[in-house]
Amino acid sequence: MSITKNLRSNFFSKGKMISLVIIILVFIFDRVSKIKIVDHQSIGGSVFINDYLNFNLIWNTGVGFGLFSQNANLYYHATSSLIFMVIVFLFYLTIKANFTDKMSFSLIIGGALGNFYDRIYYYAVPDFIDFHINDFHWFTFNIADIFITVGVVVLIVKDLTLNKK
Repeated sequence: MSITKNLRSNFFSKGKMISLVIIILVFIFDRVSKIKIVDHQSIGGSVFINDYLNFNLIWNTGVGFGLFSQNANLYYHATSSLIFMVIVFLFYLTIKANFTDKMSFSLIIGGALGNFYDRIYYYAVPDFIDFHINDFHWFTFNIADIFITVGVVVLIVKDLTLNKK
């Protein structure tokens, strides 16, 4: 009886449940933002926000921030397969990680799942956040990319500041 209770409490631990909620919320927030922008772009053009930010839909067949964009089926499917394997590995790391790392991995997984879903459903990822200063434009990105970046930055900062080995 205690083995079953121990397995149940370990499987449904507070950290794992919070991770699952974060993954789901990031995925939903990303999906809603992409659905809204895809619907808006189908009836109109780009959206001017201010002098530094526009929403302009671009279909990305590469990885984060449009890197390694390609149209060849073999490369696209190989990249998608690699992304899927990384997501599975991140789930494994999340299970084994401490609380702070679990939260960071959860942000990364939620964003990665959002972009992976788009790769399967649309055969491309809708990027739409266009940050610019005058004529210099940063890579166009989406909400999932923001969460992935925040998760990675938190992991790097934590490792650089806490691991003095």
